[in-house]
Amino acid sequence: MGLVLTLFAASPALAAGYRYWSFWDGAGGSWAYATQGPSTARPADGAVLGFRFSVSKDAAAEAARPRAAADFEAVCGGTAPAEGKKRVALVVDFGVPEDAPAGEAPPQAGPRTACAQLAPAATAAEALAEVAKPLRYNGAALLCGISGYPKTGCGEPIEDAAQPKPSASAAASAAASASASASADSDAGSDSPGSGPSAGLFLGVAAVLALGAAAVWQSRRRRR
Repeated sequence: MGLVLTLFAASPALAAGYRYWSFWDGAGGSWAYATQGPSTARPADGAVLGFRFSVSKDAAAEAARPRAAADFEAVCGGTAPAEGKKRVALVVDFGVPEDAPAGEAPPQAGPRTACAQLAPAATAAEALAEVAKPLRYNGAALLCGISGYPKTGCGEPIEDAAQPKPSASAAASAAASASASASADSDAGSDSPGSGPSAGLFLGVAAVLALGAAAVWQSRRRRR
């Protein structure tokens, strides 16, 4: 059984995370993952909105938060209220160089803050467009770029560089060992009628699956 677990643990992961702009609500002075998209959220006067570019494994649980406080006064305190307008504080965090797409770099090291004055019914997307053009969206209206960053890409999966990636020969060797174990187990259990499938049969199936996974990964690697 330990060999079965080892074989499946060594198979390549589909993705370690996704590179994208996440959207945050700063209500109450702390960042919470937004429950609506920027195009539908309509922030109230005094709201704080955050945007962070990063590679994250899970949207809500592990997404990187903006690296500036969700502080309305710190951003909009110097902007006088205007009749018929609402003030919305925005924090735009371009992230760290490690999360940048190949050939690009964050336009600035730290977060950018700005205070937008808008009509009462304006959306978060309109507030962002007021202070951080140009914006880039894909065909599904997913926010892909803020202030021109990044130039390309939109929520693409990122392969885990730290994940072990066995070669086809290593997988074949493991499969051969598993097959030998399967044969030995089968021989040992052949004198026990009614005992059902031996553990060796399951080991053999696991070995074939592991070899197939390694072959698929090797094929994808050659096409890159």
